Amino acid sequence: MKNFLSLFTIIFILFQLSTAEARQVRVLSDKTQFTGKINNTQRKSVILQNDSDKANDYVLKFMRGQIGSSQDIKICLGDVCFDPRKDLAKIKIHLEPGEVYTDLYIEFHSGITETKGTFDLHFSNVENLRDVFIIEGVYEIFAPQDEEEVNHKDISFGSVYPNPSNKIAQIDYQIKNPDAKIKLLINSFIGNPIEELTLSPQQKTLLINVSDFNPGVYFYTLIVDGKNIVTKKLVVKK
Repeated sequence: MKNFLSLFTIIFILFQLSTAEARQVRVLSDKTQFTGKINNTQRKSVILQNDSDKANDYVLKFMRGQIGSSQDIKICLGDVCFDPRKDLAKIKIHLEPGEVYTDLYIEFHSGITETKGTFDLHFSNVENLRDVFIIEGVYEIFAPQDEEEVNHKDISFGSVYPNPSNKIAQIDYQIKNPDAKIKLLINSFIGNPIEELTLSPQQKTLLINVSDFNPGVYFYTLIVDGKNIVTKKLVVKK
């Protein structure tokens, strides 16, 4: 038994050493963190260093983690961005001997729900699959305070009240540009579309009938000429 344990220990140490020797790229950046409000996009830099004495090419093999249906993530090499869920083979990084690489960015859109999670990006050497490096990411998304009022060039837009609501919720607004196309999207907590409402320049209050909504948390997003302006939270109770 003693001999077996000794042999196992030796094998484990050799495996660890061989793995360490195979890894030739260091991620100099700390864990990539995205913290902020819903409906927000952030871009963070990731710095790599090639510790080997030869040029190497690395490709994204897979992404592991929790990316919600309303969230979006892009891997950018300079100004060219790719979707890691679709464009694995296109996300390829060339590193010269000893090079410090600074043109790698992660762009993260927070989506329309409060949530938090992690993700990992796994890169490997195209000629040596044991030569890998991993970029770790973490995110925490929260809703803005409901008392915040939006003063957009085309509309002044308040917050829903009463909140929580069980029958009729309403939002006060004033459209400054009658030619703007303005609507409100209501989504469930997990991002499923519930209702789409058009805001009229002739009105100053939008009424939302929530009596048929299931109790829970919803998010409403103001959209002006196809652009998301703000997302806020609506709570429905019975």
